Amino acid sequence: MYRYAQKLPHLLRSLLLLSLITATSAQAAEKIDLIIDTDPGADDVVALLFALASPQELNIRALTTVAGNVRLDKTSRNARLAREWAGREEVPVYAGAPKPLMRTPIYAENIHGKEGLSGVTVHEPKEGLAQGSAINYLIDTLKTAKPHSITIAMLGPQTNLALALIQEPEIVQGIKEVVIMGGAHFNGGNMTPVAEFNLFADPQAAEVVLKSGVKLTYLPLDVTHKILTSETRLKQIAAIGNNASKLVGNILNEYVKGDMEHYGLAGGPVHDATVIAYLLKPELFTGRAVNVVVDSREGPTFGQTIVDWYDGLKAPKNAFWVESGDAQGFFDLLTERLARLQ
Repeated sequence: MYRYAQKLPHLLRSLLLLSLITATSAQAAEKIDLIIDTDPGADDVVALLFALASPQELNIRALTTVAGNVRLDKTSRNARLAREWAGREEVPVYAGAPKPLMRTPIYAENIHGKEGLSGVTVHEPKEGLAQGSAINYLIDTLKTAKPHSITIAMLGPQTNLALALIQEPEIVQGIKEVVIMGGAHFNGGNMTPVAEFNLFADPQAAEVVLKSGVKLTYLPLDVTHKILTSETRLKQIAAIGNNASKLVGNILNEYVKGDMEHYGLAGGPVHDATVIAYLLKPELFTGRAVNVVVDSREGPTFGQTIVDWYDGLKAPKNAFWVESGDAQGFFDLLTERLARLQ
């Protein structure tokens, strides 16, 4: 009995260690329940392949499409193409808003090409769209979800989520976090001196989302313009040698030319893919909680994200603003995930 009592502390320590290992493993295995709202677009397709290649971490419930880089019919086709290229046809694609809430629609065909995918040949995918609209899908899914359980990755204008929030404000109960590629502060804009495309395309929608009270993370041009392609990084992707790497290489080789020329950069940004990297490996990025306001007034600052970086206004902090990231870490992670695809 005495000998057993002597061993008891060791047994307790072993049991405690086992329970800690089990808890850590369970935590590591916990997937992000994710809806990706997107307007493909070259960098969107790279982001979608990145996400669809990561089923261990991301439980992708659906892709929802919106007009943005090109018209809705083309963004919806391109999302289905990305799904097909990734071999993930089981993920439903819902078409959403064909135009912004209030403003005249704009597109980015000068950057992404008339089909939204410069550098590759497009075709009609085998699998069609899911029945019903993206807005109804968001409402139905978020209303019935466990409280604060679903993350939404927003890679384009925020019109779909804004329309869902306007119709059914209580859907906020199902949202864990909204991670947005959009906005600009330190970098300046890519549509006007102060406005980034996704916010410029529908600032009123961004206002609705900002005022909803959901947890928001922004990955703006401030960070995407620090995570740039290079000859070495593109060779790193090409060296994978599968179909996905060839697609991404062809897309990026064509897509980054415009930004390189416009900004005088040695490489180009892969904007939307940073959202997926942030979800998979947030430690690659740094930022801070800030107050963000979107300017939706007609004039030279239309679509600007006004960021109180130094907390001068002492206003409530309504978003986490990502300001910097590990560029090589991003491309290493992207390369590793693309290697998992066909």
